[in-house]
Amino acid sequence: MEEKLQRPHKNPGGTLQSMAWYALVAACIKLLLIPSYHSTDFEVHRNWLALTHSLPLSQWYSDETSPWTLDYPPFFAYFERFLSIFANLIDPTIVNLRQGLNYNSNTVIYFQRMTVIVSDLCLFFALYRLTAKLDSGKRNLIWVLVASSPGLFIVDHMHFQYNGFLLGILLLSLSFLEEGRDLMGGFVFAVLLCFKHLFAVAAPVYFVYLLSRFCRGGFLKGFGRVLVMGAVVALVFAAAFGPFVYYGQIQQVIHRMFPFGRGLCHAYWAPNFWVFYIILDKGLAFLLRKLGFNIQAPAASFTGGLVGDSSPFAILPLITPLTTFIMVLLAISPALIKAWRNPRPGMITRWVAYAYTCGFIFGWHVHEKASLHFVIPLAIVAMQSLEDAKHYFLLSIVSSYSLFPLLFEAQEYPIKVLLLLLHFIVMWLAFSAHSTKNGVINATAPANKGSDKLEVKGSSRAATKKGDFVIGWIGKIYLLGLLVVEIWGQFLHPYLLGSRFPFVPLMLISVYCAFGIMYSWIWQLKRIIRSS
Repeated sequence: MEEKLQRPHKNPGGTLQSMAWYALVAACIKLLLIPSYHSTDFEVHRNWLALTHSLPLSQWYSDETSPWTLDYPPFFAYFERFLSIFANLIDPTIVNLRQGLNYNSNTVIYFQRMTVIVSDLCLFFALYRLTAKLDSGKRNLIWVLVASSPGLFIVDHMHFQYNGFLLGILLLSLSFLEEGRDLMGGFVFAVLLCFKHLFAVAAPVYFVYLLSRFCRGGFLKGFGRVLVMGAVVALVFAAAFGPFVYYGQIQQVIHRMFPFGRGLCHAYWAPNFWVFYIILDKGLAFLLRKLGFNIQAPAASFTGGLVGDSSPFAILPLITPLTTFIMVLLAISPALIKAWRNPRPGMITRWVAYAYTCGFIFGWHVHEKASLHFVIPLAIVAMQSLEDAKHYFLLSIVSSYSLFPLLFEAQEYPIKVLLLLLHFIVMWLAFSAHSTKNGVINATAPANKGSDKLEVKGSSRAATKKGDFVIGWIGKIYLLGLLVVEIWGQFLHPYLLGSRFPFVPLMLISVYCAFGIMYSWIWQLKRIIRSS
């Protein structure tokens, strides 16, 4: 089903010029962040430049010269190999496998920072395609939401990763699907999986959506399209993994990509369901010990250790990777049912964002940075209704604040606070101005026959009065709670407790933000179930 669903687009040149200005302003902010703190991920990617440049392909996934071994899929390794060509021209030490270890000169800092800034053009191009058919107000608002995202600044341009580039590939895939170009959408998503396999959480949504939509039309036609789609995906994976199959390295590649021995949680607990599970286990163990029961302290860790060796839980059942996989799949199932029954292009971005939310909530060894996988796509969904805008406003703030522990040095504290405050102000002004300009914002999108907009069953009101972008009192109290958590962690805890219980501030951030992320998951789930 490759028919195009595009609406006429006026003045594409002017739209592209406007997008260029947004990208330029964002790039200027990113340039200012070049000297800021960077994590060990900076050395990880420098080492990947070195090993892909210095070693033959057959040794990329077996080299252990550095502890930061290659664990991304092959397309990302090819991407690093491409970047290493320019790194070698600028400073050969960058790509020297041994002499370059922990290399931290200005040349490597500026080079690697610039590669992230330049690769972000993929994100802006995808945004341009995804929003080109929207009216100028909605289009500019989406660009503002993404360009001002503190999460992207903190994770990519300070902590150091390439999420903007990878999310650009995801949004590019979604733009094709929203246009009805299903084959291209599936092709680009397959390419994304060969860049970073953690995006595979949305693969069930893609599979069901494309099977229901693209592969319809009778047995012969449908079967033929299944073969075409399968061949396209197989060719992508063959291009990525084929050379490693040829060199007999495929098992090593798979082993590196899926290190299940890392444990259920990351060192800093991502704000998800497992935070409450761990705390419940700790609380029950403490209570039972007080009641006189002999509860042994677990020897295993939540953040590491081989699966099956011992349980990190004192009371509650052991959680395995299979358990998390089943829970994620069950959580996604309402979106899969909707995608199968009525595969509408206008709903695919919402379903994909929901799938990544489920992966974040229930997944194995989830990093807090993975919240970007659903927050950025939800910026596009935020334009579908006033309630979606309010949901995004709260979620974006909570998600951005949950990333604060990534920047733990004192000199970066004002930067991350200013980035979040700027995003807060920009979102508030933009949403308020948009609602005022449009006079009436539909609480649910129009239920025209054949419409791809969201319609919610049983809505109590159809519209909101002019300029009525108001966060409810519960949302306001919750946001104020973020301020309380931050004041405690930064000022009151060191003053009152000194160096005692150093884990408490981080735990409070994780737990408090987990309430907000869990609320977002439930809100999205209700929205999908009630849609028609």
